[in-house]
Amino acid sequence: MKALFIHGNGGCTASHHWYKSAAGELSGLGLDVILETFPDNIIAHQDIWLDFMEEQLNGNSDVILIGHSSGALAAMRYAESHSLVGSVLVSACHTDLGDPNEKASGFYDAPWQWGAIKANQQWIIQFHSEDDHLITVDEARYVRDQLTPDYHEFKDRGHFMASDSGGKYFPELVEAIKQKL
Repeated sequence: MKALFIHGNGGCTASHHWYKSAAGELSGLGLDVILETFPDNIIAHQDIWLDFMEEQLNGNSDVILIGHSSGALAAMRYAESHSLVGSVLVSACHTDLGDPNEKASGFYDAPWQWGAIKANQQWIIQFHSEDDHLITVDEARYVRDQLTPDYHEFKDRGHFMASDSGGKYFPELVEAIKQKL
């Protein structure tokens, strides 16, 4: 089984935040982990990111997607048309939040296919924090209400970045995946 990490935009890379530590722990569980910096990591254009995911996964459906921020958007859009084992959505939203760079990504151009996202995977896990300064908790709760995932809401984790409380490690994410395996 593969686990593909999908980082956020704004210049984020595979070496940021909690990605490496979580990838190491998941690899230790026997998962084939893919942790690479996506092309176009500033704006994160949907077509470029979904094509990159296609290349990385090569038609494999024995996959867990782990998406953070814009990466969560990519995971949801990918799941609209691909079968997966499951996905983990960290700091997910469903609108561009009025941000021109988010709008430019293309992830918000079409209506979300919530039913397909749910039907194409066995499970979904979602994490959000009430004090996320980039994505409001109302955005995350809307996604939760559409997808009915295993939902974990914190009060003090911010946007789950290295600069936030506990940002270099994410044991709750690894434990939640471990429970699904």
